Amino acid sequence: MPLHVSPAPAPALRSVLAALGSAAVREAHTPALRSVQGPMSPELPLPLHVLDVRDPISPSAGAPRTRLAGWRFLIRGGDRPVAAADTVLTPDGWAFSHFFEGPYLASTERALRQAESMATRHQPRLLSVPDLYMLTLWLHGDTEADPATGAPAPADLLIPLAPAPPGIASHLPYRVADLLPVLSLRLAPPPLLESTA
Repeated sequence: MPLHVSPAPAPALRSVLAALGSAAVREAHTPALRSVQGPMSPELPLPLHVLDVRDPISPSAGAPRTRLAGWRFLIRGGDRPVAAADTVLTPDGWAFSHFFEGPYLASTERALRQAESMATRHQPRLLSVPDLYMLTLWLHGDTEADPATGAPAPADLLIPLAPAPPGIASHLPYRVADLLPVLSLRLAPPPLLESTA
């Protein structure tokens, strides 16, 4: 079943297109991007949400809070993604942030292919858990929802991208209700040791 990829805000897309046609490509720390001969195009815009870990993550606390951090575009050169471009919201609107490459590119593409083969439709998003250096493909069940808002619902799916933290399998879809307790244990502060003196 195809994914319902939401369109990115037009200014975010325009900022990436402008960056692709500028010196930003030559100045980027992305050898794959600089080596592309021919046209490049931004594809598969995904809203990038960040998990707010200041609040407890538990079923009793309700849905975890997230905030929209930007939109990420895969940059295709020829028949493969060669880099990604992030945009951020500034006081003047959406603006290009930076290009990058690395293992999350291939992992994102693989997770999107996994999601395409599922029986139900989803709205793809990215969910970052910075304190665990973890990025997931978040498959939101409400395909008509505003991609810039909302929180992971218990039945939504999270596909951890590689490299995932130890003990969490990359590319294995988890229900939010099943993965959040694992994340809450990892994010909880260690217990204080009692002094015997």
